[in-house]
Amino acid sequence: MEKRVLILINKTAGVGKAGNYTLDIVTRFAKAGYEPVVFPILPEDDITSETIIYQYDGRVDAILCSGGDGTLNHVVNAIMRMCNKPILSYIPAGSTNDFAKGLGIPGVRAKAIEAAVDGKPFKYDVGKMNGTYFNYVAAFGAFSKVSYATDQELKNVLGYAAYLLSAVAELPQNIGYSCHMEIEADGVKESGDYVFGAVSNSSSVAGMTLFGDELIQQDDGQMELILIHAPKNLAEFNSIISALAMKLPDNPYLTYKQVKHVTFKASEEVEWTLDGEYGGSYKETDVSVIEKAITIRTKN
Repeated sequence: MEKRVLILINKTAGVGKAGNYTLDIVTRFAKAGYEPVVFPILPEDDITSETIIYQYDGRVDAILCSGGDGTLNHVVNAIMRMCNKPILSYIPAGSTNDFAKGLGIPGVRAKAIEAAVDGKPFKYDVGKMNGTYFNYVAAFGAFSKVSYATDQELKNVLGYAAYLLSAVAELPQNIGYSCHMEIEADGVKESGDYVFGAVSNSSSVAGMTLFGDELIQQDDGQMELILIHAPKNLAEFNSIISALAMKLPDNPYLTYKQVKHVTFKASEEVEWTLDGEYGGSYKETDVSVIEKAITIRTKN
């Protein structure tokens, strides 16, 4: 065998079934002429995507990740720091799998394994926020921390419903949340009080489809900036809810546009989430798009 694949399995992702198909994955790659090297991801034992991938820089032709969006985030951060970037394969095993859906990676496990081995290579854009990379979303504000704050065992049992339950539990404090920011997107400035903001490269975030999804492409060198202004009264609040429900971005209380580079300057430290993982807390945040940075296998 002339080729080698590094296989990373996070068996705690999603509903806890990512490890059930390890032999199927290994067998399929072996039949395709790869030497499989398999590791479980065990952060509590310091067996992480970053520590494993660092050791295999220049020694593998492909990396397969089986896990959720958060697992993939760690893998991509490690790949972006490699001198020799291998092709990436992804078998989605999370609770929502937003990123995989956007790329057209099959949700059915057998088809996902086929795509991981024989799928068409696709170069996609990666976001970078204050030195950390993300695949599909950097977000702040109301509900943005629901995905990383939701209990893993709850996600294993309930899947996407766990996010909804967590969102409802957070509702009282989210309704009152707002943050004053100065934002510059590709040279255009705006400022105000915002309840939510995101730079996204996916048609859905936390399982919820966004407006304009037919225009979103993962390889155009741009991402979508979404800002929701803090409503001053019930009429503004209802207008925002209606625009989101009907997927109508042309609303005075929403900002929605394609961008290459955005800076956020806040009056206080703001917590961010990256691909459903905690992304840190900052007063100043710089987000840029790195065009076609990663090559991933998608369905044929």
